Amino acid sequence: MKAMIFAAGLGTRLRPLTDNKPKAMVEINGMPLIEIIIRRLKKFGVTDIIVNVHHHAHLIIDFLKEKNNFDINIVISDERELLLDTGGGLNKAKDFFSDGKPFFVHNVDIISDIDLKKMYDKHVKSGAVATLSTRHRATSRYLLFNKKNTLFGWMNVKTGKMILCKKKKGKLSLRAFSGIHVVSPDLFDAMPEGKDVFSIIDVYLAAAAYQKIMGYPHEKDVWMDVGKVENLEEGKKILDRIIDFF
Repeated sequence: MKAMIFAAGLGTRLRPLTDNKPKAMVEINGMPLIEIIIRRLKKFGVTDIIVNVHHHAHLIIDFLKEKNNFDINIVISDERELLLDTGGGLNKAKDFFSDGKPFFVHNVDIISDIDLKKMYDKHVKSGAVATLSTRHRATSRYLLFNKKNTLFGWMNVKTGKMILCKKKKGKLSLRAFSGIHVVSPDLFDAMPEGKDVFSIIDVYLAAAAYQKIMGYPHEKDVWMDVGKVENLEEGKKILDRIIDFF
């Protein structure tokens, strides 16, 4: 099983901690975020990981070498010349996923106890081109799903802007994306041509017009976005609670 870890971001929400290091190397209870995610993925059977890097990339590269890549196959997708955003970053790594099998995509600043095997199996069974972890939480931008957890659109509740991928059928629920995806390689066919920098959410919204993009609700799971300084203390408590999931 394969995965990609999004670790190339500038970590602006974690400043000043990220002034001299990438957010992937910010520690919780003495463990860098990237190590937390690698251990989680490895526990659920992932044997091959690609990590994109940009900000202070050498610190991530040196750390992985020091740890002997945690005894699995880990390769680097180098974005030091140009930060490609989530969609562009995934598209650059597409050759890594040439085996045709679904794979995980995981933000480096998300910690959780989501059962990744259960999520992966549900994705395969659904026949979706992508399955996105979601939950009810306060945010400004939401994904819109129908009763069957099929993606129908996106909305910014602050500006009122809404994007509908296809004709609305009944009431749609607003759900926040949790930063963990299962993706089938067919999604690469929906990537924009001749464009290097773009968001994966834009790809999902484009693909949802003609392919199945599913939500994976996980209300009962422990979850935290630790990409913000104000969340790090709570992240320490959460990591202590879910350490058995590593």
